Order: sequence, then structure tokens, then C-alpha cells
Amino acid sequence: MLEKIFGVKANHEFLEKALTHPSYTKELNLDSLLSYERLEFFGDSVLKLFTSKCLYENYPNYPEGDLSKIRSILVSDAILSGIAFEIGLDKLIKLGPAEEKQGGRKRESNLACSLEAILGAYYLSNQGEAVEKFIKQYVLPHAKDIDEHFEKYNAKDILQQYTQGVDKTLPVYKTIGISGPDHKPVFEIAVEWQGRIIATAKGKSKKEAQQNCAYEACKRLGAI
Repeated sequence: MLEKIFGVKANHEFLEKALTHPSYTKELNLDSLLSYERLEFFGDSVLKLFTSKCLYENYPNYPEGDLSKIRSILVSDAILSGIAFEIGLDKLIKLGPAEEKQGGRKRESNLACSLEAILGAYYLSNQGEAVEKFIKQYVLPHAKDIDEHFEKYNAKDILQQYTQGVDKTLPVYKTIGISGPDHKPVFEIAVEWQGRIIATAKGKSKKEAQQNCAYEACKRLGAI
């Protein structure tokens, strides 16, 4: 599957590690170095390097600050996990039995970290061009929407700054419902402030639902 997506092969040993969650090595008493953690550490830098290059080339008139804001969202778990689902990475990751039972296959951080590890694996396999092509095809297209609707992606921070500015308290997010099939759940979140619910929203993950909820709250409060 990955060879078809990237168009080239990567080192088999690297890919095996990139698809191995730390829970797999821990629960099966294997060497921790067989998990994706080292490759994820390296792949995080590879992702930022090529994402920065693409933004630098595609937004020639943007100052460093604007490029940094867009990149921070592009390389977030929310965006990366969505891409991981899109390419079917959730079906390939090896998880420990306990992590599997706890829904680890749908956990944003697991998917994002494995995707970063895969980028690291391809780069170390001398396939930098394939990595850059992947970034342009799957990551960069999100930049336009982020640029045009940055408040939507940064709503949780905006809401927090607003509430702290008013009474030095923080908004509280609560899950009020989960619907849909197990493999494709929909989360409904409510955000409370000053003892009342100020907005509710849904999303494909808790983080996405919280972000959507914060965005609705910001609009109602006039913070955006």
C-alpha cells in the first residue's frame, strides 16, 4: 500500500519500525528500539523541513510569522491523523492488545506519529523526492484553508485567551455524545464557561469536536 502511495520502495526494516507502536514492543516484551519512536523523532524534522520548503516556495510574499502559523497547523496531529486515515495507515499499524482495545487505532497521536515515522523511513531510504512529493500531494493542499480560516484552526487558543482576559478562568470541554459506527465515530462536545454551556459541536475526533466547539463559542462571544 505504501509503495503505491509513495511510488517507490523504502527500506523494509525502517518501514516495519515505522508501523510498530511502542505498546506493541512493550506488551510483547520486545526491544523498545523496534518501535517507531526514533523514526518519529527524525521524521518530525523531515516533515517540518519539506513543509517549510513548500510553504516558502508557494507563498513568496508571506513573512516568517505567517508561514510559521500555517506550518504549525499543517504539522499538527489533527491534520496528520486525517491524512493517515486517508491513506489507510490506521489499518497497518501494529498495536499492543491493550492499546488495540482502548481504541488506539483511531487515536490521533498514534496515527500522526506513525506517519512522521514513515516519512523518516523514506528519507533515510534515500527517497527524499518521494517524501517531498507526498508533502505536496497530501499536506500542502490544507494550507489554503488554514490561511483563509486560521481562526477556525486556532479557536481553542483564542477562546482561552478571551476567557482568561475576562475573569482569569478557563473554558471546560465535556463529551456529551458519541454516535456512528465503531470504526467511524462522531463526537459531540460542549464547552462550558462561567457555569453555562456556551456552544456545542461535533467532529470525527475529540480534538476536532473541541476545536469546532471553540470556534462556535468564539463567534458567539465576539472573540472572532
